Amino acid sequence: MAIKLTKNELKAQKESLKMYRRYLPTLQLKKQQLQTEIRTIEIRAKEVRNQRDRLNEEFREWIAVFGEEDAFTPEMVQIREVKTSTGNIAGVSIPIFESALFDRADYDLYATPLWIDTAADRLERVLSLDLEARVLDEQVRLLQIELRTTTQRVNLFEKVKIPETRSNIKKITVYLGDQQVAAVVRGKISKKNLERAMEEAT
Repeated sequence: MAIKLTKNELKAQKESLKMYRRYLPTLQLKKQQLQTEIRTIEIRAKEVRNQRDRLNEEFREWIAVFGEEDAFTPEMVQIREVKTSTGNIAGVSIPIFESALFDRADYDLYATPLWIDTAADRLERVLSLDLEARVLDEQVRLLQIELRTTTQRVNLFEKVKIPETRSNIKKITVYLGDQQVAAVVRGKISKKNLERAMEEAT
């Protein structure tokens, strides 16, 4: 991009450089914060999934003990609602898992084993952990989008805008310096010509 080689442009370029240098540390800090938060949430999601898998395995083993595996089916518990609130990390709105509400299918209290209610409770717990993990995944997805944008801005400032502005400042400074030297030289030549003309006149 062509720039004007003027004092006003030099002033504008210096102000731009000052602004880039002021905002860059904030962007770098935001980038670090987002990276840290993403790692923390990913670890939490992994823990929640491990907990869900352990509970699910115990649940299967527990049902197998009764030897009536067909008595309980996953359809007996249905997700009615997932309750979330909104949080904020580094200016990004993220969902936060609060709880889940479930509906239970009607079943004959006399025809089904006594452990069915306990099995339904356990399944609700497994489903809750699964839903929490999904909300954590959504947090990571949203933060990664912001991290990409922030990284692009950091790179733009570090690799393009700051070097470009420094180069512009140098170019304008050299040009204005050359102009000043040329003006001084012209002034001296004019003075000598004037002196010579005065000598010739006398």
